[in-house]
Amino acid sequence: MKVLEVKSLKKYYGKDENLVKAVDDVSFFVDEGEFVVIIGTSGSGKSTLLHMVGGLDRPTSGEVYIVGQNIFSMKDDKIAIFRRRNIGFVFQAYNLIPVLNVWENITLPIGLDGKDVDENYIKELMETLNIYNKKNSLPNALSGGQQQRTAICRALATKPSIILADEPTGNLDSKTAQEVMTLLKMSVKKYHQTLIMITHDDKIAQMGDRVIRIEDGKVVQGRE
Repeated sequence: MKVLEVKSLKKYYGKDENLVKAVDDVSFFVDEGEFVVIIGTSGSGKSTLLHMVGGLDRPTSGEVYIVGQNIFSMKDDKIAIFRRRNIGFVFQAYNLIPVLNVWENITLPIGLDGKDVDENYIKELMETLNIYNKKNSLPNALSGGQQQRTAICRALATKPSIILADEPTGNLDSKTAQEVMTLLKMSVKKYHQTLIMITHDDKIAQMGDRVIRIEDGKVVQGRE
């Protein structure tokens, strides 16, 4: 079953001789349970594409369907609610809240949606990612790898339809990056999640089920 479908997505900036085609007529789909890697050099348009897939930025034209919903047919406030309930994000910058401990950071999105926390699920998730022993620690007491594992837990905590990861190992050394990626891949398989990740690292890309390569805003490999 398709969990994501991107149709003729474009993001243009400027006009005439200053026109920049950051994302230029991109189409692809992702099946439920897939781990898809979007790879490209700096400036290729991969981050812009991911931000539009996640509803963080609106396209110049085109459509994004997540679990059958055309997200850009919604108003901004509705997109925000849909995003919170259906999309988990993992960024290169861990984006943890400094005054909240690990448990509080992970469960924050659930509370924002007015739902009860499934404590057994969160505990199991944290144990899977080897972070449960740090549940009462503040982010500044954690290593980079521990902070990113906390961010991954937070992304999985709401049981989203899809997880979007933007260079999740970009701030980590190679050994920690490999460890975090192994745990991320294991977690999404264990909890039957769909993962789309962007990276410029070919070694990291090899861990995916499928690779989509982007150059100059266009898909040049792996459309389907």
